[in-house]
Amino acid sequence: MTKAYIRIKYRQKRAMLSQQDVAELSRKIFENFSKYFELTEGQNIHCFLTAYSKEEVQTELFIEYFRTSNCRIFVPKVVGEKMIAVELLAQTLLVPNKWGIPEPETNTEIKGVEYDLVIVPLMYADRFGNRVGYGKGFYDHFFADINPQAKKVGVNFFPPDEIIDDVWHEDIPLDYLVTPTAVLSFGTGASKFTK
Repeated sequence: MTKAYIRIKYRQKRAMLSQQDVAELSRKIFENFSKYFELTEGQNIHCFLTAYSKEEVQTELFIEYFRTSNCRIFVPKVVGEKMIAVELLAQTLLVPNKWGIPEPETNTEIKGVEYDLVIVPLMYADRFGNRVGYGKGFYDHFFADINPQAKKVGVNFFPPDEIIDDVWHEDIPLDYLVTPTAVLSFGTGASKFTK
């Protein structure tokens, strides 16, 4: 399937989820993530903030887990045509952007961070770690600019049932996908079900 078709299909599938469904599936995704990924104090983690209008995976439990594990947390902010990373501190003021996604009010970009994990929003990911985002290319550019050892972890409500046909050579695949029922690793080019 093409990315354009997958975007439409999975946008519709997400729109059919109730708020209760989204909250429960998000909790299961978090539980799988927290069982599989052991955190250590001082790790640098980049995590998106939930766009509730898009029925995204809710990341509040992730953020709290990172805080209680004494990790440094960075979140995305779109400035012009680029996505920058801003450190999320207790006093950071969040405001909705033009898409209704919460972002830090400040534009203070933190450069040169060696990330341990990047938690990635997406519409869909296939069993090879190829992902379909919202079509803006923000994360592909972000991945190209950060340390290549950072583990790219996608979170999604749906299993990787379809293959993405139009993968480009510039597309950077995920290292892991966490769903409500599994954690998949793409280190060898195909998924491994760990649950």
